[in-house]
Amino acid sequence: MALAPSGEKKIAWAARNMPLCRSIGEEFAKEKPLAGLKIALSVHLEAKTAYLCRVMALGGAEMHITGSNPLSTQDDVAAALAAGGLDVHAFHGCTPEEYDACIDQVLACGPNIIIDDGGDLMQGLRERFPQAIPGVLGLCEETTTGVHRLRALDRAGQLPFPALLVNDADCKHLFDNRYGTGQSVWDGIMRTTNLIVAGKDVVVAGYGWCGKGVAMRAKGLGARVTVTEVDPVRAIEAVMDGFRVLPMKEAAKTGDIFCTVTGCEHVITKEHFPLLKDGAILTNAGHFDVEVDAAALEKYAESRYEARNNIEGYKLPNGRTVFLLAQGRLVNLASGDGHPAEIMDMSFAIQAMCARYLAQHRGKLKPGTYPVPAEIDQAVARRKLDTLGVQIDTLTQEQKEYLGV
Repeated sequence: MALAPSGEKKIAWAARNMPLCRSIGEEFAKEKPLAGLKIALSVHLEAKTAYLCRVMALGGAEMHITGSNPLSTQDDVAAALAAGGLDVHAFHGCTPEEYDACIDQVLACGPNIIIDDGGDLMQGLRERFPQAIPGVLGLCEETTTGVHRLRALDRAGQLPFPALLVNDADCKHLFDNRYGTGQSVWDGIMRTTNLIVAGKDVVVAGYGWCGKGVAMRAKGLGARVTVTEVDPVRAIEAVMDGFRVLPMKEAAKTGDIFCTVTGCEHVITKEHFPLLKDGAILTNAGHFDVEVDAAALEKYAESRYEARNNIEGYKLPNGRTVFLLAQGRLVNLASGDGHPAEIMDMSFAIQAMCARYLAQHRGKLKPGTYPVPAEIDQAVARRKLDTLGVQIDTLTQEQKEYLGV
């Protein structure tokens, strides 16, 4: 708890740069739309997330909080939230068993609304707390990986309540995934390695919205960028955006820095390790630590050592050494502070408004996946423009009639 003052400073700085969430917090404090509801939240526990938790609490919610990655929790921020009276179960560097225990402690509250990032709360609920399912009004999912998991459940007829796909909202993925990931990934890599990006060969695996952001920022920093893909349409996009596209077997031979952002497993594997250049740096920005096969690298390497804080060096049988950042976990959070506050302001504004939407529509939504209502997306966009001091045109009545609006 002695860390709380440090965490409080971080939260205050984030709040200062999150005007959308501030204004929603003011509304929530007056309206109390979440009064009497228990919210279980599993999101990367740093300053922006902490401020979202406080906004929800202003709305009357009883908050039960954990992280969504063993290395992304910032202990001083967790302490600050706990010092403020919120129920927090998270700490940096926990083991997989301790991480699951934190998930379980949060679910034990019997939540009415779930705020998930990657689907771990949902999985824990189904596997270990099925008795709590009838009390859940709905779920809001923050990230692409979690959306994939929810859609799979929905297709199988195993989703027991409504789930809002927050990640798919325009004001989330177009900005958070692209500009947020693009900046925070390179912030984490540069901070951890203290190496230049300009002039290096960067390989970005996956050209979804996150991959687009990572590649764009690498190009802006002066790197030569290669993209690997399995989707032919995205591969064409990458080519027309000015990037070289290669299979990973070929890209592995040329890359100085690799960043995986696919949401899949085993993207860089044992077959690629012998091809890597001496000094190649491996990083991951996908939700789970399965894109770079760290377990296979551990077995394949002749020796391992700590090259620098949060960097492991692996001496390979061919005499080359490759480096893995943050144990192959999310490099922008395990090696940095995550997305910029102004970006998460939009994402978390949508989260807060979606939680209110679930509260207002309790009992009215059937089990299944739902897009974020357009009025929420548009409201966040207009509020964001107001904070930027930007004005736009409005359709005339004649234009509306012409467009059939």
